[in-house]
This record gives sequence, C-alpha cells and structure tokens, in this order.
Amino acid sequence: MNFDKEQFKAAVQRRLTRDFSKDIGQNDTHDVYDAVAASVLDGVIKNWMKTRSAYDARRARTIYYLSAEFLMGRALGNNIINLCIKDAVLEALKEAGIDYNTIEEQEPDAGLGNGGLGRLAACFLDSLATLNYPAVGYGIRYRYGMFEQRIENGFQVEYPDNWLKYRDPWEIRRSDADVEVLFGGNVAVRHEADGRDHFFLENAERVTATPYDTPIIGYGTDTVNTLRLWEASSPDGFDLQLFNEMHYTRAVARQNSAEDISRVLYPNDSGPSGKALRLKQQYFFCSASLQDMIRSYTSVYGEDFSKFADLHVIQLNDTHPVVAVPELMRLLMDEHRLEWDEAWAVVTKTFAYTNHTILAEALEKWPIDIFQGLLPRVYQIVEEINRRFIADLRSRFPDDYDKQNRMSIIRSGMIYMAWLAIHSCFSVNGVAALHSEILRTKELKDWAELYPAKFNNKTNGVTQRRWLLSANPRLASFITKYAGSGWETDLSVLKNLEKYADDDAVLNELLEIKRANKEDLASWLKETQNEFLDPESIFDVQIKRLHEYKRQLLNILHIIYLYNRISEDENFAPPARTFIFGAKAASGYRRAKSIIKLINSVAAKINNDKRVGGKIRVVFVENYRVSAAEKIFPAADVSEQISTAGKEASGTGNMKFMLNGALTLGTLDGANIEIVEEAGEENAFIFGLRAEEIHAMDKEHSYNPQHYIGQNPHLARALNQLVDGTFDSSPQMFRELYDSLVYGVEGQRPDVYYVLADFDAYCRAQEEVAAAYTDRQGWAKKTLLNIARCGKFSSDRTIEDYVRDIWKLEKIKID
Repeated sequence: MNFDKEQFKAAVQRRLTRDFSKDIGQNDTHDVYDAVAASVLDGVIKNWMKTRSAYDARRARTIYYLSAEFLMGRALGNNIINLCIKDAVLEALKEAGIDYNTIEEQEPDAGLGNGGLGRLAACFLDSLATLNYPAVGYGIRYRYGMFEQRIENGFQVEYPDNWLKYRDPWEIRRSDADVEVLFGGNVAVRHEADGRDHFFLENAERVTATPYDTPIIGYGTDTVNTLRLWEASSPDGFDLQLFNEMHYTRAVARQNSAEDISRVLYPNDSGPSGKALRLKQQYFFCSASLQDMIRSYTSVYGEDFSKFADLHVIQLNDTHPVVAVPELMRLLMDEHRLEWDEAWAVVTKTFAYTNHTILAEALEKWPIDIFQGLLPRVYQIVEEINRRFIADLRSRFPDDYDKQNRMSIIRSGMIYMAWLAIHSCFSVNGVAALHSEILRTKELKDWAELYPAKFNNKTNGVTQRRWLLSANPRLASFITKYAGSGWETDLSVLKNLEKYADDDAVLNELLEIKRANKEDLASWLKETQNEFLDPESIFDVQIKRLHEYKRQLLNILHIIYLYNRISEDENFAPPARTFIFGAKAASGYRRAKSIIKLINSVAAKINNDKRVGGKIRVVFVENYRVSAAEKIFPAADVSEQISTAGKEASGTGNMKFMLNGALTLGTLDGANIEIVEEAGEENAFIFGLRAEEIHAMDKEHSYNPQHYIGQNPHLARALNQLVDGTFDSSPQMFRELYDSLVYGVEGQRPDVYYVLADFDAYCRAQEEVAAAYTDRQGWAKKTLLNIARCGKFSSDRTIEDYVRDIWKLEKIKID
C-alpha cells in the first residue's frame, strides 16, 4: 500500500468532520479510532476490488471456509502491520497529536468467536490472503458475542458483549446481495409437465440474510480476500395494523424472531428452544452462503453445474456447517432442477470436513423432531441420503446388523451430523497427528475402514504476524536481529537462532525481553483488575476455554498442595510463582463455572495469607479474549497444556506460547506431541498417562481413583479442603467437584478425566520446572530453542498442506 502521511492525516480529519462534526484537536478517542480505521480502509478498497476482479477474470478455484465462528480480535493493529505501514501510521498520528495506544484500546474485540475453532479460522484467513490464494470466509454477523465475563464474588457472571455498540468501521453492508432463507412450513409437491415432481415449501417463515463484508489483508501483498458475515432480519417484520391497534409486542414479533438468529454467539442450548435456535443459526448462514455461491456461478455458467466442483471447494469447520450438505442438494434439485445423481455428484466433489474433537458429546447430533420441524424439506433429503447409504452398507456387510445400525446417519431419534459429513465429503481431516490417528483407529474406525482414502491429517498452525510481529514487538526485533528477515512469511527462518543457544550475551538479551513483557502484563493487570504481580516470579499460565478435560482442576489442586506446604513448612522455599488463569465457561456448563469459583476462592485465600510471603499468587484474568491473550502470551514463562491425553484434538494456544518463548508443561496430547518432537523433550516438561494407557483403562473399566487418594496424603488433603470450609464458608460450595472426582456424579464414573491419576506426576513435573527456572541461563537456552524450532507451527504451513492435499488451489498474484 502506498502511504502518504499528509494525505492520511487529511483523510482522518475529513472523516472526523463528516461523520462526527469534530476535529482532531477535540480528541474524542473512540471517534478518532473510527476515523483512523475508516481512513486505513479507504486505502485498502482499491486492492480489495482488484482482488475480486482478478479472481473473476481467472475464474479461479476458490476455497469457501464455512465456520460458526471467526475469532478475529482487533483489526486496526493487525491490518496496518499486514499493510506494512504501522511505523508510518504511528508517525502520522504522533504529528497530529494522537496517541496510537490510546485509540487502539478503543477498538472492541469482535464478538464473532470464542475458542480455538474460531481463532484457527481467523489464522487461516490471514494465511490464505498472505499466500495469495483465492478464499472467502462465511459465517454469522453476531450482534452480541457469547458474553462479557465479569467475576463477582468469585463467580462468573455473564453480561452482553455489545461489541457493535458503535459501528464497525471495517465492514461494508451489501444489501444488494440479500438472500432469503426459509424455516418451518410444510413440504408441497407440484407435478410438472416434464413428468418430474417439484418440491417447495408452503407457509414457511421467511428470513432475509444481509451480507456484511470485511477485508482480509495479506501481509506484504496486494491480495485482499473477504470475510462475508450474514445478518438476519424479517422482510415483513413490522405489522403496522397490529401496531395501530396497540399490540406493540405482536407487531414486531416476526422481526424479533428473525433477529434472534444473528443476535448472540452460541446461545444456551440446554433446552429445546436453545437447540432450535442453534440449528436455525447454522442453517441460516449455510443456506445464505450457498445461495451466494450459486448466484455468482450461474451468472457466468447458467444452469450448467458441471464446473461447480471445479471452481468451489467448501471446507466445513467442524460439524456446525454440515447442514450445508443436504441444503446444497435441495438448492440444486428444487431450485435448479438437477436430478438426484447429478446433484449428489456435485456435492460429494465439493465438500471437505475438518473434525476438531475426539469427545463423543461434541460430535453434533440433532433430535429429529427439532430438525424436521425447522427444516422439513432438508430432513427429507437427509432421510434419502441415509436410505441410500444404508442400502450400500447392507450390500457390503449383509450380516453385520450392528455395524449398519451404529453407522446409520439417523438412529435413536437423532441425526448424526459427523456421520453425514464423513459420508458426503471427499476429505475428512484431523488437526494433529495423534488426533487423526485416534480418529482413524478408535473413534471413527468404522468410517476409516469404509473410506480409507478420505482420512488425512492437517496439523494446526497460528499466524506469526499477529502472535509475534504484532503481539510481541520486542521479541520480533530480536528475531530479525539474530535470525534475519523474512520470518514473517517463512517461519522456518527462526531456525537460524539455534547458533546462539550457548551465547550468554544473546541469552541475557532474551531474558531482558521476557522481563519487560512481564512488567507490561503486570502493569496492565494492575490497571484493569488491581492485581499486583511480581515480574521476578515464574509466570505459569493456563488460558483457554474452561472445560473439565482441559483440567484447570488439576492445576488448582497442585496450587492447593503448594499452599499447604508453604504455609506449614518455613524451610520450603520454592521460587516465587504467579499462576495465571483465563477462561470462559459456557453459560449452561454448571461444573465449569464451579471451577472458576474455586480458582477465585483459592486465589482470595492464598493472596491474602501472610504466611505465603509472595511465594505464590493466583490471578484469574477477567473476560479472556484475543486482545488479552496478546498481552499474556509474550509474558508467559510456562505454558500449561495439561489436558487428559487423547482428549485434546490439537490446541493452538500451545503453539502461540512456544512462539513467544514459554516452555511447555504438558501431557502427550494433541499437538503437544509434535511440539516436543520439534523442541526436544529436554526443552519441555512432559508428564502423565499416555493416550494408549487411558484407552486401555477405559476399555477395561479398571480405573479406581481411591487407589491414588490412598497412596498420596497430600492429594487426599487437597481434596478434603474442597469440602471442609477451607476455601468457602459453605462446605457444599464445591461438593459437586469433589464428588465428581471421588465418587462420580450424574451417572458418570468418578474422575472421568484422570485428574487424580496424573496428580503425582504433575507435581513432580512442577518441581522440575522450579529447579530449571533457577538456572537462568539454562532456562534462556530452552526458551531460545523453543522459539527457534517452532517453524512447523505456522498457519502458512498448514494452509499449504491443505492446498496440496485437499483444496488444489493456485496462487493469484494481484498486480
């Protein structure tokens, strides 16, 4: 991007004058942010248009990435870095009397995602644009994010995440590209003159899908791809007659019902109405996106769909968008008059599916009554897909009725969306080597045997532009100084750092960078949460979604054990540690919310106990999000990756920690295995049961937590303190957590995620961490080698793997 400081300052002033009737001197920070962002966007528009024109002219094969969430984070800093104009923008703003850091803090995190699934989608879009591949992301423009988390009396309390309180200056509304999505109604059939039956819906609810486009700017290239998000409204949502009759609520009922679809990310689905809304959300954006693709295609090729699969590859990011499979069948047959076999041939050559979970409960399935009621015609098509599939299974395995039943897409009153995806898609990939192996040999073994050629692995990655160049400028400068330039688009360049592994001066410089980053985090937490952190202490960090399998509970039990030792043994003097947590628990996940309360109760007890003397501090970072993560990752010394082996699909937080020089404390789970292979096991702290050991105990039903409690009095005491009033005046506050570990609850066996089995090994690994940290040069060497060896974990590499094995795209350089 060509950048002229004077023109940019003038553009900012014009925006302030036109949109807010203000000038720069009035310094309303949010309005200035808006004007700066809009002025940057103005400079991007030309390349954005040229990119679309180039794709159209080349009739380029394009990847369409369908995802329920895109965890984009703030856009301003990332965009000016990718445009390679950050220094010039900062200089221009300084000359205009504007503090960049102040206006950057005015930008809310876009409430479009929550966890690793959404952050991976954001990294992929960044890499696709940087690598000059044609790509479009499709999702929902949520009016509110999942929720804004506040901690009140130790409890998670959910407030609306009103990220669109002000307009989003990065998006462009495209009302000219509206489409209509139908729900409910009844299926009618009309017999046509050509002898065919034409299916259509009567008495359906009509919802308008309006697209909002956001530019996805490649780093150091003129490519600008598009993220298209859909907003729901009703075409006839206001009934003036009812309003004039003073039935005000009824007058807007249809509009409210439609707007609910794009109102909130992941609404609570613990009841039937919540499940129905989730399904509406998924079908809404899938149908709108497919109609958008077909409209563009038919404008060039008419009703000849023979080239559709050559030009479109649709990646389904987990099971949320799998309803797109029968919806494309419906559109091709009912709207464009293809026969079943013609439509099925297009579908099976177009869709690819990424599985992000090993947990059976996370493999989405829908009750038939909800699915059929909302999507009656789509349900008919799913039934027919399943009927033909079962007929094929019967011919292959005529006597194996059990296999036919367990592989049926529809059974026991439910529709199994993962089964539908695997049967319909031409590619099925896991996201880490262990994850993909478990899918092939255990969780999806029947399917891998039936369709062996479909299954493959694509280990996840993260974009170094956001998670190093933007988030950790001190370390970025260090890397350029010692490894050389070019790592921004080729992370393997970091390998050049290895030659400094025994250079004390370089290692000391690296330690100084980490210390400065820790001071920055301490300052931020003091300002935002009134927390006081000691930068001399070990920053031991576990930031991720709150789920029992991620085992925040194991971490806090170890902290209780440490607290007991320190408070009672004055001769026990480990290095000071600050344990930092950040996590949101799903609003309907009671036990996860109880773990958050436990963490905060333990923090209140320990942080105010004078006997501890600063040797331990526990901090819970409120409302964990991308902009908070960008401050935490650079400051971390220890990366807690302690999920139960065989349960984490991949993880990407582990990669961001490695990239920023934190050492992994973890199980051999997900991508941890590949991280350790790259970094060397001597440069990480690995503990705990292996996936195969856990699988064997699960299979044999041989696990008995009482065995571990009886052997370890420290563990027994820490458990008892959950229910003896040590951390809460009510012994019943954490009774369910205690029971879930010791006795089992709600029909589950005790300690489903082997917290107690791994406790002793985890404590020993933590002792190794403490001992290693006291050797500052040795620790710095481990840090440097982790950074040097993380080249594999760039999302650029992941995208190239997808392109080579699945998508078959060609780079298009924008002139």
